[in-house]
Amino acid sequence: MDSGSGIEVDIQVWTILFRTLLTYILILVILRMMGKREIGELSVLDLVVFVMLAEIAVFSIEEPDKSLVHALIPMTLLLLIQRFSALLSLKSQNFREWFDGTPAFIIKHGKVDEYEMKKQRYNFNDLLIQLREKDIFSIQDVDYAILEPNGKLSVLQKDEDDSDHSTGYSATLIADGKIQYDSLKRVKKNKSWLLNELKKKGYDSEKDISFCSLDEQGELFIDHKNEYE
Repeated sequence: MDSGSGIEVDIQVWTILFRTLLTYILILVILRMMGKREIGELSVLDLVVFVMLAEIAVFSIEEPDKSLVHALIPMTLLLLIQRFSALLSLKSQNFREWFDGTPAFIIKHGKVDEYEMKKQRYNFNDLLIQLREKDIFSIQDVDYAILEPNGKLSVLQKDEDDSDHSTGYSATLIADGKIQYDSLKRVKKNKSWLLNELKKKGYDSEKDISFCSLDEQGELFIDHKNEYE
């Protein structure tokens, strides 16, 4: 009985190893057939296919008693769906825009479009992070910022001779109408000073401000809310 059980376990182990290797090769072949695309450029449909392939792979490995056909059929179907949708995307712009989305202008003519940000579920932290990744440390240095369908941010900076152009790091004092007290403390300012500076520029409340920053020269950059309403 013990030797028989041992043989049965060995067979199961070898079956799992074989299925793992075969599943790996199958998924590799499928991904190659889907075309060469960077991870950051995957469409929503591609991501769905990847997730489902992973689930099917787990099923085929964890259920060695089930026939591999149960995994091969859905994998093949997913590949056909992906290839068909890719072909349809090439032929139809409407289909492509519906699946992949369209570019969204986050900043236009140096002004932040907070309506578009809300629509894209995109916040100022996301914007600032992606700008810093491009070695841009102040929103006021940006003429246009476009959020691409793949989530990347394309940026066109202002001209060097632009009078509004700044250099160096800018501290965020207001974001989405809320005062950033940590930043105020970092630049050794307080709420009273900030509100007084806003009043000088014709703003009665921080709630009217979409974004406000202070650069190294002590200049305030202010983006008013609802500019594109």
